[in-house]
Order: sequence, then C-alpha cells, then structure tokens
Amino acid sequence: MIANNLVLSGEVVKQPRFSTSPAGISHCQFSIDHRSVQQEAGLNRQAFVRIQVVASGELSHLTRELCSGDKVNVSGFLNRHESRNGNPILVLHAQQIEMIN
Repeated sequence: MIANNLVLSGEVVKQPRFSTSPAGISHCQFSIDHRSVQQEAGLNRQAFVRIQVVASGELSHLTRELCSGDKVNVSGFLNRHESRNGNPILVLHAQQIEMIN
C-alpha cells in the first residue's frame, strides 16, 4: 500500500467558502499558512507553506465556525487539482480538523 498522509498546523488565511456538489455532497474550501523552523543538513531553515484545504461531507459542517486567524491542525491526503487557467495545485483533503488554542 502506498501512503499519502499529511498533518499540517497553520492559521486560516482565507475565509471558508461553502458549496454543494451536483451529487449533493457539501464542501468547504479554505487556505492555511504554516510557518516553522526546520532542521536541514544540520542548519535551521525557515519553512513557509500556504495550502488550500478541502473538507467534504460531515467534516464540512464542522468548519462552519472557522474564521480567518483561527489556528488549526489538519490531517488528510494530498491531491492534485487544476486552477481555472489549468495550472496544477496541490490540495490537502481534510480527514480531521482540530482547533488549536
């Protein structure tokens, strides 16, 4: 089995957008910023990631209270989407979202 798991903590930077698919599945999309210092080759390196998050089904209902500035832990899997102009985007499909105090 090939693994595709990601856990990332960050701050919500785009207000969540809600939609419903033609199949009737609810979706929530938002973006988070992750900033940290990581060790690489024995040196400190600043890491910065902004990634789009998609929460679907029951999980999308739990995101209704998310606001810009909220800190969250998101775990899920990565998938490739395409932007409107055809550029590839990596998206984190959430399977669990936890608020961080």
